Amino acid sequence: MRQHRIAVIPGDGIGIEVVAAGCRVLEASAQRDGGFALDLQPFDWGSERYRRTGAFMPADGADQLRRFDAILFGAVGAPDIADHLTLWGLRLAICQPLDQYANVRPTRVLPGIRSPLGALDPGDLDWVIVRENSEGEYAGQGGRSHRGLPEEVATDVSIFTRAGVKRIMRFAFETARARPRKRLTIVTKSNAQRHGMVLWDEIAAEVARDFPDVTHDKMLVDAMTVRMVMKPQSLDTIVATNLHADILSDLAAALAGSIGIAPTANLDPERRSPSMFEPIHGSAFDITGKGIANPVGTFWSAAMMLEHIGEGAAAARLMRAVERITADAALHTPDLGGQATTDAVTAAAVAAILGDNA
Repeated sequence: MRQHRIAVIPGDGIGIEVVAAGCRVLEASAQRDGGFALDLQPFDWGSERYRRTGAFMPADGADQLRRFDAILFGAVGAPDIADHLTLWGLRLAICQPLDQYANVRPTRVLPGIRSPLGALDPGDLDWVIVRENSEGEYAGQGGRSHRGLPEEVATDVSIFTRAGVKRIMRFAFETARARPRKRLTIVTKSNAQRHGMVLWDEIAAEVARDFPDVTHDKMLVDAMTVRMVMKPQSLDTIVATNLHADILSDLAAALAGSIGIAPTANLDPERRSPSMFEPIHGSAFDITGKGIANPVGTFWSAAMMLEHIGEGAAAARLMRAVERITADAALHTPDLGGQATTDAVTAAAVAAILGDNA
């Protein structure tokens, strides 16, 4: 029997609730398949640990994770701790040392969910957003001087390297090539950011020559928001910088019906380190403990994880379960306009997986 070791980091807020739900559907997936087993090992890393010890994770935390085949992550963030401390203390402290440089965020309107754009034909909104995940605006370069004085200065420096841009462009073109439409939109802001973003454009043009079968175009990020709303069917695969794709993928999730259904994969495509899978919603302390968090984003992320570790049949079965859930309005959580609970949705997903003979 195939064995997979999975590090489980629920984190904070509703992350704890939806990751527990995700573990239930993963265990059901392994049970239904019968050909693999999952060793789900929990880690108590997060804001509570920070309050106790002064650190969100151990100093050797990233090295501890290298022993695993994949990571399932929930959320990080707490009302009483500054957001930059939580992000840099946990999530980025995992992504950057493990060089998970490709952040992949699929978006589509699932059965039973209505887009704010109104009625759409199947496939009108079916995108994959590829986000550069290691440098750019979130490289961590910068600082503050003369704190508290009138001349105080703060800088955040966007870092674009030839190596970093080239590898994410190649990944994006390869992703587009693997999809039926073979179309890639390259998002930039090179009219205003005349150094790093011009390098981004130049490398995109260089890499495009190696993919003559992929149709590509270029959009400024501000115009891209308009195109996503007005002409969603014109888009397929999208590549953008760390900041731009972070923002655009939240818009994409909203256009697909809810941020609660949106998944993420933080990939090391070369598989030197484990990749991390997470829903894109935050810790959502306004609904923590109420039992109404939507676990679908975690389920979809778990399906991406199963695909990544080589369990394609189980991944497809889990996605069929997700689509059966969303097609049933009685299983819609409040973010989708329903009244279903996290537990009810999870129980329905488990039943769908165990009963799936497709």
